[in-house]
Amino acid sequence: MRFFVLPASLLFAVAVQAAPQQDRTDDELARLLADKGIIGQLRQVRQTVAERTSDLVVTAIGFLGVPYRRGGNSAESGFDCSGFVRAMYNQTLGHVLPRRAEEQAAATEKIDPSQLKPGDLVFFNTMRRAFSHVGIYVGEGKFIHSPRTGAQVRVEDMNGSYWSRRFDGARRVLGGAQNDEIKAAATAATHTGN
Repeated sequence: MRFFVLPASLLFAVAVQAAPQQDRTDDELARLLADKGIIGQLRQVRQTVAERTSDLVVTAIGFLGVPYRRGGNSAESGFDCSGFVRAMYNQTLGHVLPRRAEEQAAATEKIDPSQLKPGDLVFFNTMRRAFSHVGIYVGEGKFIHSPRTGAQVRVEDMNGSYWSRRFDGARRVLGGAQNDEIKAAATAATHTGN
């Protein structure tokens, strides 16, 4: 019995001794990152991106009631779906998207619908062709868009039968001011303390 207790005790002692060293390594790494300001910079970037996305949705909601106009891209003249999305991204984030919905789909990153976040784009087949309609996801299964002639900018539920049958996919806009801030913070974090 003694023969089995001694090796077990030694293994336990080694495991207990090794655990604090790992904790110390994690603490040292966290302290190093904090000293260099990297963690703070990454938190700032995350906060800025979240604020910009919120600003985009809030700006878009400010245009509720603006009438639809084919080819329209301003509140004064009215919006069509892609003109509305383009104007919101340009005004809020300084990012210029292509003019047409299918071009916007091609210029953005495909994401799984389960990954949708406010500010992402949602596409629909409303004219018997893929990506013929676009809106901005606002959260909780809802999107804001400029739907059709005779209608106005409004928020709708993507899970309604009309929209769920025509859903073509979700896309995330990369680039523009939002991505420039991420790149700048990452570059600064890389060069800090070197």
